[in-house]
Amino acid sequence: MLIDSHAHLDDEKFDEDREEIINSFKDNDLELVINVGADIESSKKAVMLAKEYDTIYAAVGVHPHDAKDIDSNTLDILRELSKEEKVVAIGEIGLDYYYDNSPRELQKQWFREQIKLAKQLDLPIIVHSRDASQDVFDIISEESEGRKLRGVIHCFSESLEMALEYIKLGFYISLGGPVTFKNARVPKEVAKEVPLEKLLIETDSPYLTPQPHRGKRNEPKNVRYVAETIANLKGISYEKVKNATNQNTKMLFNIK
Repeated sequence: MLIDSHAHLDDEKFDEDREEIINSFKDNDLELVINVGADIESSKKAVMLAKEYDTIYAAVGVHPHDAKDIDSNTLDILRELSKEEKVVAIGEIGLDYYYDNSPRELQKQWFREQIKLAKQLDLPIIVHSRDASQDVFDIISEESEGRKLRGVIHCFSESLEMALEYIKLGFYISLGGPVTFKNARVPKEVAKEVPLEKLLIETDSPYLTPQPHRGKRNEPKNVRYVAETIANLKGISYEKVKNATNQNTKMLFNIK
């Protein structure tokens, strides 16, 4: 079965039919979904959903957009939330220089602090990187020294060369809807060349809807289009991609 390694089912866009969507996972060949926090409120909601549904696991963290609002108390809350049994990662954390909703130095400071928290808790990280590829890589590389840091670069949008550098650090590469877009040359190259054992698949629901549903709200069931595209690009079976990415996700997030 499929695993959507990154979704935001707590988003208000699912308020009218969230339960219906989650209850339809099995019918859509979905085994699990990792629901990823973006701030304290959404992290708490992610934990609540994981408690309520067997098919959902949670990640907790603060997105770089909200770095300006983080303080030591925020880290204490994340630490407490991480004690919940089905919290499997610290995320979504990282750097975003496209919107610059928070000062870059604060983004970098709190990215590092959340990485340190993940290392203390022995949890992987889920990384957001937009227009900040070198700074994100440098921070992860530095924080990997001495103690093994593990994680995934979510909705990877950078070069194949950068993907291979992350793999050398032990990280996974996650691909979402953009790999299905007709003119998405770089994501398609990454999908084709990155070893299958280092790939995860995701939807980032409700965002980044893949073809053929682009323009509509995204849902976890659409992760199959990502898997199908990767299979076509690699010249292998859909079943092989589905089974490998399922196994990779469980390995990274220590899901039994």
